[in-house]
Amino acid sequence: MDSLKDFLEVKLRLKVNEAKSQVTRPWESKFLGYSMTMHRSPRLKVAGQSVKRFKAKVRQLIRKGRGRNLERFIGEDLNPLVRGWANYYKKAMTYGIFEELDGWLRRKLRCLIWRRGKRVYTRARRLIALGFAEAKAWRCACNGRGPWWNAGASHRNAAYPAAAFGRMGLISLLETIKTHA
Repeated sequence: MDSLKDFLEVKLRLKVNEAKSQVTRPWESKFLGYSMTMHRSPRLKVAGQSVKRFKAKVRQLIRKGRGRNLERFIGEDLNPLVRGWANYYKKAMTYGIFEELDGWLRRKLRCLIWRRGKRVYTRARRLIALGFAEAKAWRCACNGRGPWWNAGASHRNAAYPAAAFGRMGLISLLETIKTHA
């Protein structure tokens, strides 16, 4: 780093920002939100910090969307963020993170729906309306677990599968990436 810094500052008369500059392996650094895989032929991937920032933005949006119509919230607030993020990272060559984020987004929305039920009776009644047997609906509604656990449970996946969110208008990150590839 010192020899590079000397060359840039003395020979080329450029100023080096030490906070942003580094000499490291490609898979250990990030540049414009991208990073590299650690393969013999490296591939472009989304940097971990970018994923954390995306999740923080989604969490903030979902807190704002608690009392709103779900379809309108998805269409007006969530989809522009998802679409913009997917379009920015469409050059990435690893798709696993997009699949993982799609599942995480759906789970966050299931959690939002579970919280909206508030009472056990309301949650059971909504599960019955979605086609669950009455005994199973009551067992699921009274399980005493938290919203995040219930959002990932099989009864919530059966009640709100990925196709249900597609019908509500939720854009899939993976589908958006693959259409641009």
